[in-house]
Amino acid sequence: MNTNRAIKKVAMIGAGIAGLSCAQELQSYGITVDIFEKSRGPSGRMSTRRSEEWSTDHGAQYFTARDPRFAQEVQRWIQASAAAVWNPRLRVYESKTWRESNSQEIRYVGTPNMNSPGKYLAKGLSIQYERTISQLERKDGKWNLKCLEIGEITASYDFVVLAIPAPQASALLKDLDTRASHITSSAQMKACWTMMAHLPNQTRADFDAAFINQEIISWICQNGSKPMRQGNMWTIHGNPAWSQDNVELSKEDAQDQMVKCLTSLGFNCHDAEISMHRWRYASGGLEDAIGFFTLPDIGLGLCGDWLNGGRVEGAWLSGHELALTLKQMSS
Repeated sequence: MNTNRAIKKVAMIGAGIAGLSCAQELQSYGITVDIFEKSRGPSGRMSTRRSEEWSTDHGAQYFTARDPRFAQEVQRWIQASAAAVWNPRLRVYESKTWRESNSQEIRYVGTPNMNSPGKYLAKGLSIQYERTISQLERKDGKWNLKCLEIGEITASYDFVVLAIPAPQASALLKDLDTRASHITSSAQMKACWTMMAHLPNQTRADFDAAFINQEIISWICQNGSKPMRQGNMWTIHGNPAWSQDNVELSKEDAQDQMVKCLTSLGFNCHDAEISMHRWRYASGGLEDAIGFFTLPDIGLGLCGDWLNGGRVEGAWLSGHELALTLKQMSS
């Protein structure tokens, strides 16, 4: 594929914020985009866990907007009631002492749930859920895809975008292209153990969220403090280094260690109702951000927060900027 051939049809692997951002922009140019997502819904790590009794944000806890382009996008989300400003009472635990946070940064959350911006972006897009792409094949200048659930995808594509974590992209790129494989294998991803806890005997804390330093826990948040939330659920994130070192622990063992740490921080965990989740690829990425990556000669692109410094903003900008590049290539 040369750079002046029109791109008419794109396969997007992944319906997280990067993939949705890229797909929206491409579709606005008249390019057909088919999105394949292995999960049951959009938004990736901007996610909310639900049970019959409760719901809580267990992935990304909030996001910020520093780049003017993303700040403008966030205003669209707010106008659509898909996001709102969150003003938590924020504290920091460090060197065994508590202090107030000095952060003045504006924080946003999805409303009514953290996956709401992703659902908003997904409107009008062609997304096939529970489709795990397992193989990419380049033949006669087109891409053909296979998935675990239904086998071969009948359509063929001019361009493929991998909007998934680096290790998952590496698996698809194996023996396909060494240039892209080098990028994905250079990314250092870290896990995150997440504990969602209902603490019936915990008296009301004097903070809504806290950054925890030098412990196996790095973040504690009262989910009900966020706009349009109710209930008394706490989301607790494991320290990235500890989570990565202990990624293969059983959920029971990880829970035991995190409960012990939470108790040492002054929380009453007696009779707690707890659910655990292991994010294998929660944070990290390339040491030096490159934004996105593309190989015009074979019609392949990579986008995601791991290419662009992490964070929700990095993911959205990565997808957005890749789409602008594909538009230029196609024009």
